[in-house]
Amino acid sequence: MAASATTGSAVAVFNSAGLSLKKLANFRDVSSPSLVKFPDSFKLQLRSARSFSSGIRAEASTIENIGSEAARNVESPVVVVTGASRGIGKAIALALGKSGCKVLVNYARSSKEAEEVCKEIEASGGQALTFGGDVSKEADVESMIKTAIDAWGTIDVMINNAGVTRDTLLMRMKKSQWQEVIDLNLTGVFLCTQAAAKVMMKRRKGRIINISSVVGLVGNVGQANYSAAKAGVIGFTKTVAKEYSSRNITVNAVAPGFIASDMTSKLGADFEKKILEAIPLGRYGQPEEVAGLVKFLALNPAAAYITGQVLSIDGGVAM
Repeated sequence: MAASATTGSAVAVFNSAGLSLKKLANFRDVSSPSLVKFPDSFKLQLRSARSFSSGIRAEASTIENIGSEAARNVESPVVVVTGASRGIGKAIALALGKSGCKVLVNYARSSKEAEEVCKEIEASGGQALTFGGDVSKEADVESMIKTAIDAWGTIDVMINNAGVTRDTLLMRMKKSQWQEVIDLNLTGVFLCTQAAAKVMMKRRKGRIINISSVVGLVGNVGQANYSAAKAGVIGFTKTVAKEYSSRNITVNAVAPGFIASDMTSKLGADFEKKILEAIPLGRYGQPEEVAGLVKFLALNPAAAYITGQVLSIDGGVAM
């Protein structure tokens, strides 16, 4: 059928040019150039046409190369990742940096580790800078956002990852332990989202990804403060997604389960066995797996229609 359609198109073209298949048949036996002689003027015009065509192709190639370079410079998304000096935050910063993003690597105390993350991004051809600050403090957040804008002019993606744990049973939990976790894990998300959204609203586009936890969905013994904060992040995400949807800003949460870290590597064999038994897939997740999901939400065009969602990446714990 495709061949018939192609043939029909060819006939239409011939007819529109005033040629018939009958006339074309006269040339059917002409297989040698020596049998057909063209005027010298025709040959000159043919050479001129070929030369002109070559020039056009060369100019088009040059324009295409310039356009590609300009597109890379203009379209590189600017990303802020909090708590990016290690663990999940580090994996996210590296994944986005190696994908061509300009990444601000936020840290609270681990300046050396943050610098190493920047160097790794730059070694892959990306751009990065560090910012030391406590995202539970409004002044630090404002300064961080200003640093990104001064360097790159805007913010396209905000990744709220910074967090802390102060685990103990509720009956023993001090108010300071409760407050510290709430301030960083929940208030920090509020401050960073509010500050970044102001920038995104002006351009009518942006993506915000909040790192919650499976604990915010199912709870966990000894983590009343952490569970409350992470559950708060989920509710916050859904509300902000509704508020900013008219400005083309998507807001989603990622809820990791047990992810391999420095902490899990120090667990005793018996305790680790109990944890793994509670995970249907029978293993820890890797920071790079979480980073892959975040990268999809942050950069992929297919994620443009996803907002207000909580995506669990937990090996099946919350099923």
